[in-house]
Amino acid sequence: MTQTIHRKLNESSAARWTVLFIVSVVMMMGYVVAKEMSPLQYFLELPQSEGGLGWSSSEFGLFIGSRGFFNVYLLMLFVSGVILDKTGVRFAGMLSCVLMLVGTAIDYYAIAIASPVPATEVTFPTLGLDHTMVKDQVLMSAFGFAVFGIGYELCGITVSKVIVKWFSGKEMALAMGIQVALARFGTALALLGGPFLAKYYQLSTPILVGLFSVGLAVVIYLIYCAMDRKLDKASDADNNEEKKVEKFSFKGLLTTLRSPGFWLITLLCMLYYSALYPFLDFATKLMISKYGVSPEWAGGISSILPFTSIILTPLFGGVYDRVGKGASIMILGTAMLTVVLMVFALPLHSSMLAVALMLILGVAFSLLPSVLWPAVPKIVPEQQLGSAYSIIYYIQNIGLMLVPIIIGNVLDKNTVNGVVDYTVAMWVFSVIGAMAIVVSAFLLVLDKKYHYGLQSPNVKD
Repeated sequence: MTQTIHRKLNESSAARWTVLFIVSVVMMMGYVVAKEMSPLQYFLELPQSEGGLGWSSSEFGLFIGSRGFFNVYLLMLFVSGVILDKTGVRFAGMLSCVLMLVGTAIDYYAIAIASPVPATEVTFPTLGLDHTMVKDQVLMSAFGFAVFGIGYELCGITVSKVIVKWFSGKEMALAMGIQVALARFGTALALLGGPFLAKYYQLSTPILVGLFSVGLAVVIYLIYCAMDRKLDKASDADNNEEKKVEKFSFKGLLTTLRSPGFWLITLLCMLYYSALYPFLDFATKLMISKYGVSPEWAGGISSILPFTSIILTPLFGGVYDRVGKGASIMILGTAMLTVVLMVFALPLHSSMLAVALMLILGVAFSLLPSVLWPAVPKIVPEQQLGSAYSIIYYIQNIGLMLVPIIIGNVLDKNTVNGVVDYTVAMWVFSVIGAMAIVVSAFLLVLDKKYHYGLQSPNVKD
């Protein structure tokens, strides 16, 4: 009887879309903080006499990559996945919001209060640091961003599992597309608004805005928790309903780990986002240095990418729900990404070309995510989704940690008299994109062999 009523609650459109709105806004706040420093590279690298902090490109790359430090080296994403599967979405989601808040507070203190002068010698071979002097301010900022990163990734896998719980067999790709679109809106706000806030107020103002954003996320998720408990009671389920539904077993997880499709999805995710997100982190200064865009408007060109995806991701998700062809769409998305990155590497300096390329990249930014995340539940059982998402995000974090550090070092080595040559950096991104195309093609082949259903629609007649 309980299961029957629970299914009716899941059938309620009002309940489904309300839940989606709440968790999507929470994730959007996290995305604001995740990209709030990206458009500030130009300002951070200005001398202190000109209002900057005197960071180098390598230090900026170290900070950007630091979001994955704890998730990778302390295996926190694996821990997060088990926490989610064992405790459910209410506890895991609230924990993620608190961690994001604490990490952002540390980051704000580092930028607003800590001195940019003292430096410490750091040796960390896997990060390319060999007796390297790094500003204490950078290290403190990186620590805060790493704490934020734990909560940010936990929030991501929690929101994904909430959507699967409410939209399985329904408009799941559309729901995930809307969630991604709102997250992209958070990214766009950070990229567009950050340079203006930094120029006309203080360099730390964008981080302060991010701090208020994740504080709001804590409050909003409390509302979701109350709603979730109310829904459980309405379905005559006790307060342990999540534990009954979300039974976790290591045996089931081992079955998932033996799936070649799961590992191809994981590798594709790592390659695609390692090419795209670090590029976006460095794109604002690219627009300034190579295409002659003013510092306050350069973030606006970078924000074209997420703004485009806000419209297109739900649209492509709806197409996938009803038409399918998910693996084919992945190939198209990775191919578009790679071609655009290759053109950025060419000695062309028109700002209009840069705008056009960002528009095309926005389409690619919409295509693959709209089908990638809905494809995971087709390969992984719902009971293992938390741990499966954590593994995917863990591998993704390795790329997101290392690639910005590599690019930062490449840019420093290709800077002469303050002029940056982005050619080598863009070819690095292009090679990663080309590898993603190959993985997408293999995924299509495996789908035909193992019948995952990636080419099939999500909506059942």
